[in-house]
Amino acid sequence: MFFDPYYIIVLPAVILAFWAQHKVRKSFQLMSEVRNMAGLTGAQVARRILDANGLHDVEIVPEPGHLTDHYDPRTRTVHLSEVVYGQRSLAALGVAAHECGHAIQHSTAYSFLQFRHALLGPAQFGSNLAIPLFFIGLIFSSLHFLTTIGIIFFSFAVLFHIVTLPVEYDASRRAMAILGNGGYLSPDEVDGAKKVLDAAAWTYVAGALMAVLQLIHLLILRERSD
Repeated sequence: MFFDPYYIIVLPAVILAFWAQHKVRKSFQLMSEVRNMAGLTGAQVARRILDANGLHDVEIVPEPGHLTDHYDPRTRTVHLSEVVYGQRSLAALGVAAHECGHAIQHSTAYSFLQFRHALLGPAQFGSNLAIPLFFIGLIFSSLHFLTTIGIIFFSFAVLFHIVTLPVEYDASRRAMAILGNGGYLSPDEVDGAKKVLDAAAWTYVAGALMAVLQLIHLLILRERSD
């Protein structure tokens, strides 16, 4: 009587998320042990890529933690984790180039990145309020309309996850092209760095799938309550 089909619905996403996290850790650790032939650190290659694209004012800063790398469009700074900033591995160059890819997207007004930035506020607002509103509407029949509002709010968070996929794919595509065509890595080394970014991409796929399945679950619960 306590069985909820949600557990079956969300199971594929949970499995994918665990597999993706394992794949990222394994790929990053493996490629962190392979020194790039150019002898460049993540910070050094990031600086060269940014300068080559006219982004001299974009700062590169070390970020505490493991794999906390990201680009902040508000301050126009590339944040590289400790294992990327100062290391001379294939993994470090791949991740650093990927974050520079986001900076380049920002400078060229890449449409999907702009759309994701526009969705950020509604997505954060929606993810915080969607579930409480939904269950208030589910519990109190007089406020049943709140279930629909909750679903609409949560849809913004789902859309944010979906739009993130082409943004991350494009940043990795740019990174691999720059590293290969710019002479930073040999073809074999590019393949090694690409393995790290491909593994990381699966974490975004898992996040998007989880969000979509949660939305489906909310729709099922609302349908049952009608």
